[in-house]
Amino acid sequence: MNENPVTSEDNKSGHMTAGVRTLMGDPKKAILKLGLPMILAMSVQTVYNLVDTFWVSGLGADSLAAIGFVFPFFMVMIALSTGLGVGAGSAISRKLGARDKAGADYVAVHSMVIMLVLSVLFTVPMLIFSKQIFMTVGAGKTTELAMDYGNIIFAGSFVLFFTNVAGAILRSEGNAKGAMNAMILGAVLNIILDPIFIYPLGMGMKGAAWATVLSMAITAVIMAKWLFLDNTTYVSFNFRDFIPNWDIIKDIFRVGLPATMQQVTMAMTMLIMNLVIIAVDNTDGVAVYTVGWRVVMIAIAPLIGMGTAVVTVSGFAYGEHSYEKLLDINSYSIKVGTAIEVVIAVLTFVFAPQIALAFTQAESAAHIMSDITTFLKIVCIFYPTTAMGLLSSSLFQGVGKGINSLITTIIRSLIFTPLFAFVFAFYLKMGLTGVWWGLLFGNVLGGLITYAWVYFYVRSLQKGSQKGVQVSR
Repeated sequence: MNENPVTSEDNKSGHMTAGVRTLMGDPKKAILKLGLPMILAMSVQTVYNLVDTFWVSGLGADSLAAIGFVFPFFMVMIALSTGLGVGAGSAISRKLGARDKAGADYVAVHSMVIMLVLSVLFTVPMLIFSKQIFMTVGAGKTTELAMDYGNIIFAGSFVLFFTNVAGAILRSEGNAKGAMNAMILGAVLNIILDPIFIYPLGMGMKGAAWATVLSMAITAVIMAKWLFLDNTTYVSFNFRDFIPNWDIIKDIFRVGLPATMQQVTMAMTMLIMNLVIIAVDNTDGVAVYTVGWRVVMIAIAPLIGMGTAVVTVSGFAYGEHSYEKLLDINSYSIKVGTAIEVVIAVLTFVFAPQIALAFTQAESAAHIMSDITTFLKIVCIFYPTTAMGLLSSSLFQGVGKGINSLITTIIRSLIFTPLFAFVFAFYLKMGLTGVWWGLLFGNVLGGLITYAWVYFYVRSLQKGSQKGVQVSR
């Protein structure tokens, strides 16, 4: 284990930050100190997603369905930006664990340059071919509504890319509170602006999209000030001397590309599920899935927040060769995550009718209330088991084994979930309800497989370390 301390000269502002000191201490305390702010931030941000759906629901079931068709592509945006952020954050935390501050700085600079390139590559084709894309994925009569919402979101993609990568850099150096404050600010602004733009200003679907882009833009400006102007972060940026380093790029993409593909896989799963739902039901079923999955994302938001802490803390431990800490990090985070999700699952089951009612206030959406209730009562069963899969996957990302994390996601989301949905809906003739049971079984089995793989991987690291043999990194 490398015990060399980080010196004050390593920091551009002449001092070690509190975040780095946290990472150098007890990993359980680090999980809580970094995880709790991100749990709060992710919860508030996903509440925004639910509020956004609530306000759009007042425009009718077609508007809800339109968001459902845009959402997979929005997830691709998130996939590219968060994937890059996870890759950069994992690499930075491992560099910091190895006491290589200069290396961490260079990773941060590379991540920003890559972010700019990716945002351009995504935005241009989406704006040009949006109509054809929405028609191809089955939007039908809701195509124009999907374009009203989607084209504005696509045009503002740069600010989403930037905020996700910047937040990952802050978290990688243990500054979870800074990332939390930025995320909460954006979400609260969005919650305030949504109803104003949609109804009083009469902008409808376009108003919901503009509220999102404007809120993200304000957040991006604040984060840029922190990173580039204030000189208070541990990681620093020097773009003037930037020369592409392919070893750093490969290190970022070793985790970032699989992380991106994980998100893309989940977006592809949503597209496939939409097609299955349309085959079983119609666009009303897509509206049910859209609303219901937004509720699911709020329910597992605490796990996503804790997962960001696991990536950072496990990456730091791996960087300093403290392999004995990894199983403690995994088991402790899963215990905390499972306890939280049990409570959320019970609350979801009990209040499912009230939640469904909140999203079916419009007369044109009232007829899907019972279907939303059914969805929520079924899928909440898998909330507690999600902790095993999601947090174990985060540990894989932290230690640089992004491909392992991707494989488990493919098994869970792209294979198990659609397969079980199809079997339950068609072969067992359970219809739309069978699709929801397919979601349940796919997620539970996938989580168990991920946990088992991580456990045996960490044990192999420990055995290799004890024998004085460095396990392949």
